[in-house]
Amino acid sequence: MNAPVDAALLEHATETIKVGSKSFAAAARLFDPATRRSVLMLYAWCRHCDDVVDGQELGFGVAPAASHDPHAELARLYEQTRRAYAGEAMTDPAFAAFQEVALGQGIAPRYAFDHLAGFGMDVDAVKYETIEDTLRYCYHVAGVVGLMMAQIMGAKDARVLDHACDLGLAFQLTNIARDIVDDARIGRCYLPAQWLREAGIPETEIALPRHRVALAKVAARLVDHAEPYYASAIDGIGALPLRSAWAIATARNVYRQIGIEVKARGPAAWDERVGTSKATKLLLLVKGGVEALLSRLRRARPRPAGLWQRPAVDVPYEPVPRHAAPATGVSGS
Repeated sequence: MNAPVDAALLEHATETIKVGSKSFAAAARLFDPATRRSVLMLYAWCRHCDDVVDGQELGFGVAPAASHDPHAELARLYEQTRRAYAGEAMTDPAFAAFQEVALGQGIAPRYAFDHLAGFGMDVDAVKYETIEDTLRYCYHVAGVVGLMMAQIMGAKDARVLDHACDLGLAFQLTNIARDIVDDARIGRCYLPAQWLREAGIPETEIALPRHRVALAKVAARLVDHAEPYYASAIDGIGALPLRSAWAIATARNVYRQIGIEVKARGPAAWDERVGTSKATKLLLLVKGGVEALLSRLRRARPRPAGLWQRPAVDVPYEPVPRHAAPATGVSGS
């Protein structure tokens, strides 16, 4: 790849994460240059696919065009991803970025297609009856991203990949808790239907103010459910290079703090979007550095029993664009 194109791809990816995820953008600066480039490239592709399916721009809820067909868009994403893996020339910056990192870092096609299947779950308006169902969705949209990111950082051991997947699950549980009301306003709900029934909240009324007290309890339950996954994630950073461990520990701390804030605010959690201040991010960055250093000294602990288990790596996977969750390779135990 020549230098001007190379620089343009990096600029595109950097701008994408800066606008699309301020929380992760801060942590990404801690990676060594080569790892940071690959991480940004992968993020740009993930963000692009999400936006294309939703008809948005960098995660912002612009109204999709009347001609927007999410099933057709998803099918195109599958096809472009196949072409990227086949080594064909990519004109779209997001797919050129993805091709560079996927082929350069040896990211398994199954992971990329597993991620696209998560967008299919949104397209097909899949319902989530249990927390295990919600975690299956979390795997597709975030857990598998953790697996791809870990591979970029050189992780190959299945136990380390389990910890990386757990961090993605924790991130997404936090995102769901923070965005419950915004998601409900566009007709989406990732909360377990069982939990909503227990709280006395009809799914069609999630966004209504009269349910905020009950909804805050459901959100707190979701935040609490993320905790063992956050705990598992920190146990995996010792296998990463030091700067990568620092970046991941920092991202973990920042996202976990968002969940803590959601829980602390109670019914007011959705009056404005919960985030973390620059001062808090700085403190969490320092904490992440300490955790990364301590991980050099601490023996890795086994993954806690009872956590949702990602699909076995030896299960064959065949992507099905029109289907949210193919029968093989997507269920947890």
